[in-house]
Amino acid sequence: MTQVSMAALIEGARSGSLVSFPTDTVPALAVQPDRSELIFAAKQRRQDKPLILMGANALDLWSFVKGSPAEWQIWQQVADQYWPGALTLVLPASACIPKSMNPSDPATIGLRVPNSGVALSILSQTGPLATTSANRSGEPPLERMAEIAAQFPDVLTLFPSESETTLTAGVPSTVAKWTGSGWEILRQGAVKLVV
Repeated sequence: MTQVSMAALIEGARSGSLVSFPTDTVPALAVQPDRSELIFAAKQRRQDKPLILMGANALDLWSFVKGSPAEWQIWQQVADQYWPGALTLVLPASACIPKSMNPSDPATIGLRVPNSGVALSILSQTGPLATTSANRSGEPPLERMAEIAAQFPDVLTLFPSESETTLTAGVPSTVAKWTGSGWEILRQGAVKLVV
């Protein structure tokens, strides 16, 4: 098990190591965006299952997408209403996104700002990270840091004293994709987005 302090986990994430931390839904497996292939390898994940870019706030994420002024206004209104929270917005990706985050459709990227003090503290110091649930592909998301440390022994996790004591909701985020004229719900999760 590789349990570390918050400072050591942040330093590890900055230097390109795989890390895991609690969020408001299920714990995240995370890495610098340009090292996304580490998540695919650790999870034994198919290339057609994209990762999510998680940030501490909307401003940290907007440079990773592109759209018209009218689209920006709509996206910002939704972000203002639901972030931080359990809503992932799938938007047109800018050139800033490494193709390895979404190998089968590099034209889009999922963005999220979690409603978790621990996650926001980490993300505010690492910058946006490529994330997904902490589990092997096809298996249920792991919900406790001890389970994650056991299944992914090389991944940095927080000491129990540095994780939030409350359990996560265990319900994944709602995923909404921008179609150019509105939202398509790809996965109904914790947030009920009115489309």
